[in-house]
Amino acid sequence: MNLWLVRHAQPLVAPGTCYGVLDVLPDADATVLAAQALAATLPQHRAVQVSPLQRCEQLALCLQGLRPDLTFMTDVRLQEMDFGIWEGVAWADIPRSAMDAWTADFGDHCFGGKESANQVLQRIGDAWDAWCATRATGVWITHAGVCRAVQLLLKGQRRVDRADQWPQSAPAFGAWEKVALTGQ
Repeated sequence: MNLWLVRHAQPLVAPGTCYGVLDVLPDADATVLAAQALAATLPQHRAVQVSPLQRCEQLALCLQGLRPDLTFMTDVRLQEMDFGIWEGVAWADIPRSAMDAWTADFGDHCFGGKESANQVLQRIGDAWDAWCATRATGVWITHAGVCRAVQLLLKGQRRVDRADQWPQSAPAFGAWEKVALTGQ
């Protein structure tokens, strides 16, 4: 059983900006290129679940035009983390005290007042469990944070306590990784 984790193309947002659920448009040309590469790679007749944020939806729409054999469905669980009051703020302008509070209680602190890392992990874990129950190869068009959470889920980890437990790597913009569950 394989899951393709596809990250949206480069968003049109200033470098260094905190954005999670901030609904920014993706670069249109980069989205088309990503869809073309993905269309040539994905297996036939697969279910594609898509984050409702427009940077993911745009990639899904391009891919749908190229691959009508795929079935698309929006899944709100695949959204990026909600950074609350810090959405759209430059990371450099977020007070050090806010960052310190987050790192002191990384798993449970709602950075920006909306969502904690463990709440994100729970939400994505619910989507993961639903996908595992299908016992079928699938595709998620989503965000870096979701891809990082899946790395934890692959190891059976459903909680984090410290920032250093959160994975750092994720697919580049417009790229993907394929994860496999063995023995399922």
